[in-house]
Amino acid sequence: MTAAPDWDALRDAAREAMSRAYAPYSGFPVGVAALVDDGRTIVGCNVENASYGLGLCAECGLVSSLQATGGGRLTHFTCVDGKGEILVPCGRCRQLLFEFGGPGLQVETPEGVLPLSAMLPQAFGPDHLR
Repeated sequence: MTAAPDWDALRDAAREAMSRAYAPYSGFPVGVAALVDDGRTIVGCNVENASYGLGLCAECGLVSSLQATGGGRLTHFTCVDGKGEILVPCGRCRQLLFEFGGPGLQVETPEGVLPLSAMLPQAFGPDHLR
């Protein structure tokens, strides 16, 4: 049986990542952190661009870090806003998280921890392409 994750530590890692966000246009920094099935903790932050549509969500940075450090599957995820409060990912980012964590990914929300399948029901994924 796997030990329960330390959500406080995971949230602290997301807050630290958020402190490095580049959000001069929206003024809305975001930080994320996740546990990987091999025990690693990875983080990401949003990075905006003067051409607004080219900004990168924190989840994009997280997934890039996942792949750049050896891959694996996301098991637990949290996201915080500029005040350090729990924030839920947008629909686009939920789809991105589904690709790398699947329906069982545990997501911290303001209402508690939920499986990603509850936040993205009937998700489209890689299995649909086979």
